[in-house]
Amino acid sequence: MSLNETIDDIYRSQSRRVFATLIRLLGDFDRAEEALHDAFAAAAQQWTEETLPANPYAWLVSTGRFRAIDHIRRRARFDASEADIVDSLYPEGEMIEIAEGEEIEDDMLRLIFTCCHPIIPAEAQTAMALREVCGLTTEEIAHAFLISAPTVAQRIVRAKNRIRTAQIPYEVPAKTELPERLAQVLHVIYLVFNEGYSASSGTTIVRADLAAEAIRLGRLLLKLLPDPEVAGLLAMMLLQDSRRLARASASGDLILLADQDRGLWDIRGIREGLAFATEAMAGESVGSYALQAAIAAEHVRAPTADRTDWRRIVMLYDLLLVAHPSPVVELNRAVAVSMCDGPAAALEIVNGLLSEDRLARYHLAYAAKADFLRQLNRKDEARQSYETALSLCHQAPEQAFLRKRLAELADKTGR
Repeated sequence: MSLNETIDDIYRSQSRRVFATLIRLLGDFDRAEEALHDAFAAAAQQWTEETLPANPYAWLVSTGRFRAIDHIRRRARFDASEADIVDSLYPEGEMIEIAEGEEIEDDMLRLIFTCCHPIIPAEAQTAMALREVCGLTTEEIAHAFLISAPTVAQRIVRAKNRIRTAQIPYEVPAKTELPERLAQVLHVIYLVFNEGYSASSGTTIVRADLAAEAIRLGRLLLKLLPDPEVAGLLAMMLLQDSRRLARASASGDLILLADQDRGLWDIRGIREGLAFATEAMAGESVGSYALQAAIAAEHVRAPTADRTDWRRIVMLYDLLLVAHPSPVVELNRAVAVSMCDGPAAALEIVNGLLSEDRLARYHLAYAAKADFLRQLNRKDEARQSYETALSLCHQAPEQAFLRKRLAELADKTGR
């Protein structure tokens, strides 16, 4: 691996943690963002194969902080108020030494709790968390929520201004305050995992760094607040992530669940996930994450795809729709229904969702519809739905899969 490739890999795996720590040290989102870019620019100029630091995280945090302080000092020559900021960030003579692992464990969680502060509107909380925790672009977030990129950008700017003017502390709140903010924090961790499990765009199916980070945060949150829904989310993530190595071929092509080599599944992750799933389902009340974990558990328990208990999965989706009504849940339920009652029954459900315009920009809805139509031998309609799905899809492996389906239809119809 070349030096540039190494730096790119460190950026992908470490940049959001470096950013989170810089926010703690510098006390400002924009200042930390500038410091992050300065640190990686310095790395590109100064690192060599021989001088690559043993702890890149610590080097980047320290360099970013020093660069930020230098910028503030230069501005302080023209603005006396900046001098107080310098003193608060770096008293004269102070040295910074960051040991391996120091503060890493809390900084990302601090960042999520800051993004999820009740004073920030809910839609802005999610957008800002995806931007600052996942590092998604405004365009990727806009695509995920089916809104315009300028709208996303405005929400993030307003949220940052609210944090600054209200002086919201960058911290994990006291345990007494955790329950009231738990739902939104869980939702953010869930979204981080989803982006890791199935990237919204790009050349790979999985972003393993994000999936691993979400799981790490789930573990940390469970220590802070033992709760069935936290256990449920952690169980779901572990069980879904256990199939990661089987979800793509050596060349990066998408492999559907039914076609996966179950020998590649992570048995250790499955065992741990099943234990947390059992704990979550044993709670006084069963929430949406516990139910999602129970659904994932049914898949990993099946020794082969054709021995999956689809009736039980449909029943669990029925419960999930009561706990958390969602068109995406209805779509996933339709897939399970197709395995029990056939593609015609599932197609009716999907057509109902699309007629209500709730999933009009969601490529997986059209891909599911196309699959049901293909199974019913309605090839022309299936081709149209695959083409719509392809036009809405932004991930290269999924695009390749949809093109393969279209080619198969063309071969069968002679077109």
